[in-house]
Amino acid sequence: MTMQNVTVPDLGGIEQVEVIEISVAVGDRVAAEDTLIVVESDKASMDIPSPAAGIIRSIDVKKGDKVSTGSVVLSLEISADTPAQVAAVQAQNQIVNPQITDAVSPVAPAVNTGASEQICVPDLGGMSQVSVIELVAKEGDSLNAEASLIVLESDKASMDVPAPRAGVLLRYLVKVGDKVNSGTPIAEMRFSAAEKISAAQPAVAVAQKPVQSAAQSAPAADKVITAAAALNASDNLPSGKDVHAGPAVRMLARELGVDLTQVKGSGPRNRILKEDLQAFVKQKMQQPAAAAGGFALPELPAEDFSRFGPVESKALSKIKLATARNMRISWLTIPQVTQFDEADITALEEYRKGPMAAMLPADVKVTPLAFITKACVKALQAFPAFNSSLSADGQSLIYKGYYHVGIAVDTPDGLVVPVIKDADKKSVTDIARESSLLAAKARDKKLPLDAMAGASFTISSLGGIGGTAFTPIVNAPQVAILGVSKASIKPVWDGKQFAPRLMLPLSVSYDHRVVDGAEAARFTRYLAELLSDVRHLLL
Repeated sequence: MTMQNVTVPDLGGIEQVEVIEISVAVGDRVAAEDTLIVVESDKASMDIPSPAAGIIRSIDVKKGDKVSTGSVVLSLEISADTPAQVAAVQAQNQIVNPQITDAVSPVAPAVNTGASEQICVPDLGGMSQVSVIELVAKEGDSLNAEASLIVLESDKASMDVPAPRAGVLLRYLVKVGDKVNSGTPIAEMRFSAAEKISAAQPAVAVAQKPVQSAAQSAPAADKVITAAAALNASDNLPSGKDVHAGPAVRMLARELGVDLTQVKGSGPRNRILKEDLQAFVKQKMQQPAAAAGGFALPELPAEDFSRFGPVESKALSKIKLATARNMRISWLTIPQVTQFDEADITALEEYRKGPMAAMLPADVKVTPLAFITKACVKALQAFPAFNSSLSADGQSLIYKGYYHVGIAVDTPDGLVVPVIKDADKKSVTDIARESSLLAAKARDKKLPLDAMAGASFTISSLGGIGGTAFTPIVNAPQVAILGVSKASIKPVWDGKQFAPRLMLPLSVSYDHRVVDGAEAARFTRYLAELLSDVRHLLL
């Protein structure tokens, strides 16, 4: 048997941290990576894990003690016949080797030598904690370049993470249900030694695993790096210092504004797990919140529909659940009014189907929606309040200097809203091409996550389906949305006689806290006038 001291890892420049939890007792048998001690700085908390399996022989600190990098916290008796574990302890007692830091970098470029390489999650456009919903290949499979490895899904869309080039899938590093972020390693692959990692493939980050000594490759070394970064990662001291909870749970509690002393833990020694925190938040959200004056929303009674006949229950997709949640919040928090009008698009359609179609390549299709998007941009420029958002405290209006137009797309899994960025800088033809491409990606679940972010105004077009008018719900924090219904031929009085004209119904819903009725009527009328003469949109 070998006796080894377990010490505080490199704290990344922090001088002292406080011991807030001792998770083991003398005589306890622990496994590698089990939490031994939890320490906390004024910014975050971190676990000190067991570098190897063994028995706790002494504990050299107590709760409340201040410790520094290299301080001995306990003694661990491990088996001498497990050299990898001994090496792990030695690695944990050393200061972090810069080469190890480089090795775990999710985007470290390197020439492929035939060793295994980690495939990492690409940039998620600001999204975090995205779910792994499918492992597409099997370990041992030979894969072509761009073959799908895993499928990720957020609240709004799904995306594939492909193999960067042809190779053999050695093993997965994640499982279905795991939450991942940008740069998270998901799989190991082996490629031909003759190939090099291409710098022109930014879609997937590849981190090569260099040849290391036993000490460098020990799990504890990675723990040291992660812990040092975690101690500098957050801003506020977590509430509930005297409860049993790990760093990830404490950080999540800070983000959610949850007092951990109010959460009941289900882990060993009542340790609070992420699931406990999530269940606590879900319970609080489901409780009817009383507004000023004692008003509370009544809960719908549960109904047993099976007593009336056969029923079938199907779970809603994540997209539908997210849409339902957002629409409910918007409907309950925004005083919404809808203004209706009609645009005479007779001349626009004659131009689109005639002279314009004759000038465009055969593979370019320009729909009325492209003209409508361009008209919306000009209307937003003329009425800037419609391209704004109300501040969080409701005391000021934030005017946006960009024109990003979201266009709702109907997909088999629900409604998604890809965004035409900087629509003011694009022609009608450019908008037509981009909106067609984004819509196709949305239906194929290949829409990048950042392609649905940043909209300042939204268009919901049902013209291809039918209907005469509807009341779209404002998509907070936007203040307005345009609904477009099916155009139809109507007799319109031109001052002398009734003439057949193609009339397009428009429905503009708006936040009445920001826009008043007169301004909404002027905006909608101006939009209709822009669409009535195509020359306005070509200026």
